[in-house]
Amino acid sequence: MILTRGARVTGAVLCAALALIVAGWVVRDVRAADDIGQLWRQWAGYYDMRNPLLPATSAYDVVLLVVYLAAAVASLRSSVAGATLVATGVITLVVRLPGLWNIGEPRMDARFADDLRTRALLSVFASLAAGIALIITAAAGRRAPHDFSETVPARPGPGAGVIAFLCLGAAGAVTIAWEIRQAMRIPDIYPDWFVGGDRIFQGLTDPPPGWFTAVLALLCLFAAASALFRAVHARPFGLIAAALLLGGGALGVARSVHYELLEHFVDLPVESQLTVVTGFFEVFAGAVVLLALALPGPAAPPPLPDQGYGQGYGYPRPGVFGPPPPSQPPPGW
Repeated sequence: MILTRGARVTGAVLCAALALIVAGWVVRDVRAADDIGQLWRQWAGYYDMRNPLLPATSAYDVVLLVVYLAAAVASLRSSVAGATLVATGVITLVVRLPGLWNIGEPRMDARFADDLRTRALLSVFASLAAGIALIITAAAGRRAPHDFSETVPARPGPGAGVIAFLCLGAAGAVTIAWEIRQAMRIPDIYPDWFVGGDRIFQGLTDPPPGWFTAVLALLCLFAAASALFRAVHARPFGLIAAALLLGGGALGVARSVHYELLEHFVDLPVESQLTVVTGFFEVFAGAVVLLALALPGPAAPPPLPDQGYGQGYGYPRPGVFGPPPPSQPPPGW
């Protein structure tokens, strides 16, 4: 199935609207910071109690901004525009949903002004509405291709599917393993880690850390299984998962460099060594999957709406499978 022109344009407008919402909050944080370095230190997790900045966003919002812009372009040009709109809508819904119960919590009163929290809540509602609209647009705008001249959705190539399966499957497993370890280390705050609470810090518009980690793990595993079977939706879901992995891994590598963990890697405890290695692995896995899935594999030819058989006799129509059969025997028979 492919998307109608109207559905493509509608999807592009919705993705652009989501990009504007995220860009507005990023600009707000840049203007609230004394300098861009102060905001970067907060995003990267360089914990400094002397830093008074309370950002409303995280570095993942920058990744989502890029995802929304890429989805807007893909909805107009890509053969997998329908799957791209669905993937973008799903990730928007699951990432913004916790804002419905976190933004209005009393703990946010002391951190953010009332007008800012009101704007954040309105942004969450708008994002959720746009996410739902993307899924509806993709479902309602489908149609079958009319002929061979139309580009049909392209699946990942065989090699790309295997590469994406291995990298994303491993990344999902590693993410789940770290979450299990987190539950063992901080069992007393673990519920807040997932749904939000007074004992953790999160951006005003962002989900709790555990919630986002669970979403990332499930997204990686789903995209890995889809890539193994070379499903049409494997490319957009896999590319989004890879972008988030690459962004998170880059933050992990930046923290390792900032705290000079690489220079003292041999002397670190095993768990700290694994933390450093995980950051580099996420960068590697995300970059490899982006390269593997960026280019589509060969597209299957669309089926003809009519196989070209004539009424009653089963002969091919003229111009479809060759000349018509003679209507009567040749002279001399």
